[in-house]
Amino acid sequence: QVQLVESGGGLVQAGGSLRLSCAASGRTLFSYNMGWFRQAPGKEREFVAAIRWSNSRTDYADSVKGRFTISRDIAENTVYLQMNSLKPEDTAVYYCAADGPRSSGVGATVGEYDYWGQGTQVTVSS
Repeated sequence: QVQLVESGGGLVQAGGSLRLSCAASGRTLFSYNMGWFRQAPGKEREFVAAIRWSNSRTDYADSVKGRFTISRDIAENTVYLQMNSLKPEDTAVYYCAADGPRSSGVGATVGEYDYWGQGTQVTVSS
């Protein structure tokens, strides 16, 4: 089992920044992918970004490329999502997820992820 706890959400004006954190516990994450997903009211949960723990390979949704950065701190067993130039359409509940162990690749679909955090609300005002 992998336990995930997100933090860092909040209310920010358009153009502002937030950094989300996801603290992981319970397993060694070496062969895992860690992802961020989001779900806005009335919409399906969608992929935002992912990182492969072992080599830091990353993947991003087109809608956040150039604005969001995913990273991980091995010593802290924590994944971060730095969100810059936020837009009102980024408003959603953001979820951290873990997928693994896997031999290769970086997952970008909800169904690939086995463990989920409780979510943290991000609201961007116009």
